[in-house]
Amino acid sequence: MFGRPIYDYAVGDAAALRRVAERKRRVIANSSRATAYIETSHAFLKSWSDLAIEFFPGMKLVHLVRNPLSVAKSEAIREELIQRWRFPFRNYHGGDGKSYFRWALTGLEPIFSHVAGRELSRFQWYVVQWIEIENRAMRFLQQYGKQADCHTLHSPVELNDSVKVQSLLDFLGLPCSDKLVLEGRQNRTPGVKNEITERDKQELAEVVGLLPASCLEIFERPPYCDWEWSRQSTGGTPPPE
Repeated sequence: MFGRPIYDYAVGDAAALRRVAERKRRVIANSSRATAYIETSHAFLKSWSDLAIEFFPGMKLVHLVRNPLSVAKSEAIREELIQRWRFPFRNYHGGDGKSYFRWALTGLEPIFSHVAGRELSRFQWYVVQWIEIENRAMRFLQQYGKQADCHTLHSPVELNDSVKVQSLLDFLGLPCSDKLVLEGRQNRTPGVKNEITERDKQELAEVVGLLPASCLEIFERPPYCDWEWSRQSTGGTPPPE
């Protein structure tokens, strides 16, 4: 559901999106004999969440919340490396004939109209994308009444907490037959250290200042307002004492 489906969602081509989503549903159905089907993919909110809830109304969701500085910096670095290394199929053409990066939003989404004509760094562009995706997450939960079916974890802090991860497995109804050990592979960008600089913080503040309050108000509420980065970088207010 990356690539062209993201474009189709942005321009409202529901028929094209449904054709691809139907194929994806058949693939998932072939896994029906498994105890559970779990997918970790940020394509969900970028291209097909509305169809996914139609196909799988009983789904449970895991919402990973992460500091936008880290998210945007990591994605900007990875896109630069992917383009530099000329990975095959890294770009695709939309219906307008223009080229788009396979794993990102298109820039055609309404939120980008607030920064149109501005010379954004790629880091700032990914900050805007992060804000859009988090707004989509909150709208999805509200629209489909899925708040009780969503388990939230802050990444990476709570992903490294065995008690928190055990609570996630319990929420999903997946029993752990042995002691839980967190020694999985870390998803790091090869050869690059993701360090947040003062310039990054300045650029984040600059681009957030261009967006209307309607794009930022979700950060005044849980699960965002409990974290210091939210109050510092997205205009969130401290939680009540």
